Amino acid sequence: MSTVLHHRADGPADAPALLLGPSLGTTLAVWDAQAPALAATHRVVRWDLPGHGGSPATLLAAGATVADLAARVLDLADHLGVDRFAYAGISLGGAVGAHLAVHHPQRVTSLALICSSARFGAPDAWRARAAHVRTEGTGPLADTAPGRWFTPAFTDEPVARALAADHRAADPQGYAACCDALAAFDLRADLHLITAPTLVLAGRDDPATPPAHARELADGIPGATLTEIARASHLAPVERPHAVLAALREHLGGQRPAGERVRRAVLGDAHVDRAAARTTAFTAPFQDFITRYAWGDIWTRPGLDRRTRSCITLTALVAGGHHEELVLHVRAALRNGLTPEEIGEVLLQSAVYCGVPAANAAFAVADRVLRDDHLLPDHPLDDRNS
Repeated sequence: MSTVLHHRADGPADAPALLLGPSLGTTLAVWDAQAPALAATHRVVRWDLPGHGGSPATLLAAGATVADLAARVLDLADHLGVDRFAYAGISLGGAVGAHLAVHHPQRVTSLALICSSARFGAPDAWRARAAHVRTEGTGPLADTAPGRWFTPAFTDEPVARALAADHRAADPQGYAACCDALAAFDLRADLHLITAPTLVLAGRDDPATPPAHARELADGIPGATLTEIARASHLAPVERPHAVLAALREHLGGQRPAGERVRRAVLGDAHVDRAAARTTAFTAPFQDFITRYAWGDIWTRPGLDRRTRSCITLTALVAGGHHEELVLHVRAALRNGLTPEEIGEVLLQSAVYCGVPAANAAFAVADRVLRDDHLLPDHPLDDRNS
């Protein structure tokens, strides 16, 4: 029988490692919506709790602690040849990450705690749950799990039913041992020892670890960032997958900080946030590509200032007829210091070399944007001269 937690690794073997920890009652499938996208930039390692998914229940004995579970995670990292890693975990998986960040800070490069806590309520409640599962099995709890994990509008989704089936399949002894670990867990006095850059995510409608638990984590961990996710309960990565992915990508984006900063400075926070929220597993590699190379390489080169780059970009968009992008870059040109009159001059110049029809359409787009932003008068010239 294996002595290593069941796991799945995705992404380049030489990429920075990212370990993803699950919530009690779930398997590594709880990360299905984020893992493929995160694997574009990281070696993503998901693992199953003892008694869950493919991990034997014997890996965690009765009366275990989160420290015991964290030791299993370190064994897994060592088995894979991973010395240092970023870590993100949901609920109990987050507790494991927090313990690692306190007691093994040299191993943890960054930390994300999702719907987690420094203390998961009264120990007696967890001990009672452990005793109940040891005698009655996991079935009764699995029947009510969707109501604890998701908002009412989401409980009948196919993915919610699939996760409930994973819960029902969990080995009672392994599940109960995890409950024992939760009962004994209290990291409140040690939060100040965490030095890894930390993101704390809370589901705004989470009854298991309400936002107050997340605020306690963020207040106790030096420099931690707190984000509440609307319309999400305890398994926020499942219910609001794109919002969680966007938050994780931004937190983990140390490899592309220059591109992210320039992209936000030129296009504005609102646009970049919308683009991040719309990112899917399919589009994530492209978003990473343009942030890393277009914004992090080309737009940051010292040879041209941003005003000049905006002029070139406007011309290229006119030539290509990319009117949706033109809307975006007319506003970007304003941020980069061009006046409405200078934007007009760029479009006139484009008419000569890109064609009058292309410039005519571009003028219409720019005119609409500038009027919407109250940078041009609302009335046409004929009205003004009448």
